[in-house]
Amino acid sequence: MSKNFVQAIDLVSIDAATFTGNLQIFNTNGLDEACTIIRIINDCDEDVTISYDGTTEHDYVRSGDTLQLDFQQNSLPGGRVSMMKQGTVLWISGAAGTGFVYLAGYYNAAS
Repeated sequence: MSKNFVQAIDLVSIDAATFTGNLQIFNTNGLDEACTIIRIINDCDEDVTISYDGTTEHDYVRSGDTLQLDFQQNSLPGGRVSMMKQGTVLWISGAAGTGFVYLAGYYNAAS
């Protein structure tokens, strides 16, 4: 019998002191796996924006907030699952600040 298990990718962090107000790469090597859930935890004292293409700002995360993208809730009929593609690079922008922003992700692993 086939089973699906959820596993976490390695947590990625970026120091808000490195922010310049311009988009910069958040997760240098891209996502380790195709993720069904992505969480961006803003534990710094500045608001940040997130880009999924390095050009356009797509999401906004206030200081102290967490953005959770649950792609599984957007699954299609017929057993298909929505995921953020393995290797996807996220970009981040904000004013220089104190603290860190974290990227967590979860994926389905068979067995």
